[in-house]
Amino acid sequence: MKIVKNNFCRIILISLFLVLGFMRLPMQAHAIEPKITDILITNNTENVLLYARLLDGFKPDMELAILAGIPTTFTMQLEIYQVRSLIWDKKITRHEIKRTIKYDNLQKTFSVYNNGGTQPVVFSDFESAQKAMADFNGIVAVPLSSLVKGNNYYLIIKVKMDKVRLPLNMEKVFLFVSYWDFETAWNRQNFSY
Repeated sequence: MKIVKNNFCRIILISLFLVLGFMRLPMQAHAIEPKITDILITNNTENVLLYARLLDGFKPDMELAILAGIPTTFTMQLEIYQVRSLIWDKKITRHEIKRTIKYDNLQKTFSVYNNGGTQPVVFSDFESAQKAMADFNGIVAVPLSSLVKGNNYYLIIKVKMDKVRLPLNMEKVFLFVSYWDFETAWNRQNFSY
């Protein structure tokens, strides 16, 4: 009788783990994580330039909040290192590029501010404003004068969404804004000069 009870308990536990495991699969399949793609490093006569794109950065509830007038900021962190073989790599520079999107309900326009600037780029449709927020084109990564010709370097970047701050501590009432916080993984791209 004791052996039957032990086997029954084992079967119940295994079944429970399987059911819970299968319940998590659909939730993980629908979780779309933001990521950085299409990374390209090039240069002009004075600077090393970065081109990159953020995919899946706008979640549906975030879009609704932007349309309600809540400003949203993406921050790209960018670091340049010189590769050295005998000792740790040397950090050359570090930048943060901030982009903020605001919707004006009266004029029905979207304003995208770069690095807290006072002159925004104004868009009449949400798709164009999203593209402007997600495309990091021609970002000056480092001046060529800071690099030594013939050396190897790498650039690492990630994008995070700054925490939403609502007036009068309203984020405690609107709990959904805490789910917006995201941060992509670090992406590394090697280059030579």
